[in-house]
Amino acid sequence: MLPLINQAQCSMCTKTASQLGEKPALGLNNGIIYLMLTPFLIMGVIAYRWWRAEKNK
Repeated sequence: MLPLINQAQCSMCTKTASQLGEKPALGLNNGIIYLMLTPFLIMGVIAYRWWRAEKNK
């Protein structure tokens, strides 16, 4: 099961976030997760459309 709070920061981002404070660090972490999920969402849409087209043939 996934933890409720995800930490998606590299060591450099963690150091920067610790210097920013709590709220900006949370925003940085959310931005990293958003940038990570975008390519997976695009590939999922492409795969789903391909699968649906193959199923209808």
